[in-house]
Amino acid sequence: MTQLRFDPLLPWWAIAALGVLALLVAGFALWRGLRGWAWRGLAGLAAALALAGPALEIGSRAGLSDIVILIDDRSASQGLPERTAQADAAVDAMTRQIAALPNTELRRVTVGDNDDGTLLATEMARAIAAEPEARLAGVIAVTDGRLHDPAMLPATAPAPVHVLLTGRPQDWDRRLVIEEAPAFGLIDQQVTIRLRIEDQGAVPPQAQTGSANLRLSLDGEDEQVLAVPLGQSITLPLTLDHAGQNVVQVGFDAPEGDELTDRNNSAAITINGVRDRLRVLLVSGEPHAGERTWRNLLKSDAAVDLIHFTILRPPDKSDGVPVNELSLIAFPTQELFMERIGDFDLIIFDRYSVRGILPPDYYLNIARYVEDGGAILVSAGPEMAGVESLYLSPLGRILPARPTGRVLEEPFRPRLTEEGQRHPVTAALPGSGAEDPTWGRWLRMATVQPDPDAQVAMTGIDGEPLLILDRVGEGRVALLTSDQVWLWGRGFEGGGPQLELLRRIAHWSMKEPELEEEALLADVSDGMSVRFTRRTMADSAGPLVVTRPDGQTEEVPLSDAGPGRFTADWTAPEPGLYRLADGDLRRVLALGPAAPREFEQTVASPAALQPLMTATGGGAVALSDGMPDLRTVDPGRSAHGSAALGDWIAITPRDAASITGLERRPLLPGWAWLLLVSGLILTGWLREGRPGKAAPMAPTMPG
Repeated sequence: MTQLRFDPLLPWWAIAALGVLALLVAGFALWRGLRGWAWRGLAGLAAALALAGPALEIGSRAGLSDIVILIDDRSASQGLPERTAQADAAVDAMTRQIAALPNTELRRVTVGDNDDGTLLATEMARAIAAEPEARLAGVIAVTDGRLHDPAMLPATAPAPVHVLLTGRPQDWDRRLVIEEAPAFGLIDQQVTIRLRIEDQGAVPPQAQTGSANLRLSLDGEDEQVLAVPLGQSITLPLTLDHAGQNVVQVGFDAPEGDELTDRNNSAAITINGVRDRLRVLLVSGEPHAGERTWRNLLKSDAAVDLIHFTILRPPDKSDGVPVNELSLIAFPTQELFMERIGDFDLIIFDRYSVRGILPPDYYLNIARYVEDGGAILVSAGPEMAGVESLYLSPLGRILPARPTGRVLEEPFRPRLTEEGQRHPVTAALPGSGAEDPTWGRWLRMATVQPDPDAQVAMTGIDGEPLLILDRVGEGRVALLTSDQVWLWGRGFEGGGPQLELLRRIAHWSMKEPELEEEALLADVSDGMSVRFTRRTMADSAGPLVVTRPDGQTEEVPLSDAGPGRFTADWTAPEPGLYRLADGDLRRVLALGPAAPREFEQTVASPAALQPLMTATGGGAVALSDGMPDLRTVDPGRSAHGSAALGDWIAITPRDAASITGLERRPLLPGWAWLLLVSGLILTGWLREGRPGKAAPMAPTMPG
């Protein structure tokens, strides 16, 4: 590479002025008729050019090799029938043919699995940007064409982009598409899931049935089978029956005709069940110092609808007060305890005495309400030991303890039992960590004899049961044998966790999942990593049996993490629906997306890459038709086509080079410029003094 450069000895304006002056002198000489005007002008211009310092810059070039990028798609969809073998053969063939080309290098890029799917466009754009544009001769992608980042695809490229498409002409697939699914739903209210089942590819005649059997189950139980039309969106109603995670499994039977995969035939959807409002009925007996404790607790929770029924005066009391002045309205006991009792999540009896206000049928109805899944909480005082005790009413059959008739009045400090340290209602209560709790003392409690199946979580004086928890039928019962919990709220002797304890008791009664004493929890922290937590009242737990999506089972040992808690950290091998079991406890866990993204679209297609191929002159070749031949063509010519021996694709050699060195040589040495300018000046002078045609002489006068 040779170029003319200038290294001026004077500023350019001075050189330009000298050149202009030379032209003016030559013009003046021409006007005067001097024969050397041209040589004078050339001498001035030569002097100006000499001052400009012209030089030849000679560069040394080194040729650069061409670069071909080979993108090898190894995502999960490439593992479908025959695609792995096709990709292996294509990559080997292209590698050999590129290696056989002179002055050509190969850059191989492998695209693997990603949580966001196949990021082939991102990898392609990154690979193209990493290479010099002047050296890139071609891009070849061995793929099924299913990419999940089309926005990252370059608009064009400096060389042809080709696609070697894996797959078979007879490929087809039937898939489940979840169009809409809620993340949250209200308990005991309907939520809807919208979905469709669609076919893709060359559907064989035996599979063209027009409908499919859809299987639907909630938390792995009570599977329902529905016949649904193909290719149409349908809406499925569901009713969530518990708080926390509800795993909905939807799938259909595999069709006839050997579809590509059954990985997209089912989906697992997690819907978190939440309560709209917690409806609580608080029945207070005679007024006492801690009466407002429960009311303040429940009213402080915006999610609680509270109805408070306080008995201020028993019917048998005669004090001369007119009946019409005892209350503003008649309390609707018939409606609350008979007609609408099922609307409540929890009924609390706070120091309630049986004084003939509620008929026996009401107590029987409350007992049936608990056995059918309701909950009651009894906060008892001295009345528990008397003849007006709730235990002596028809409600006594569901209470977890029998009163002994004694009331102990002396200061005592509540303590957790061994069961209490495990039960989530009382476990890790603030201040309970030490052997001697830091709580304030209570002053009174009634003594009871707990049922054998009941759980004593806290004790009081001489180890007497203080907090007793029990399950009755489908419902729950909690009994607190002292009315002194309000002392903690007042800060007596330092107080204690009053609100936290009462909140836990109330929410356990209402079956909140985080307070279940027998529970199997799974916390998905990052990707496929899961922490299993087994809560139990037993001394040991596990191993946990995990059933994978493919049906294989694995045992995961659990380690002791504290009283009643056993944990294990585990990493799932793949997304999907996992079933967990420990004894009689079962749980369904959905990991990853509702359906694996790699298998949402499985039939191979180059459509997503077609705009880039069109813009660069490249083309797509189906590997099922045979391996294409690799050629070289000049830029601007067609880079793909068909021949008698099969399809072919081409790259465009770039003939790139780099400058390895530069040498600058003056156009003429200084003495040569001096001779040139002097010679031009001398030639002009000689040209003017050379004899020529004489000018006419003037006549002379005779003397």
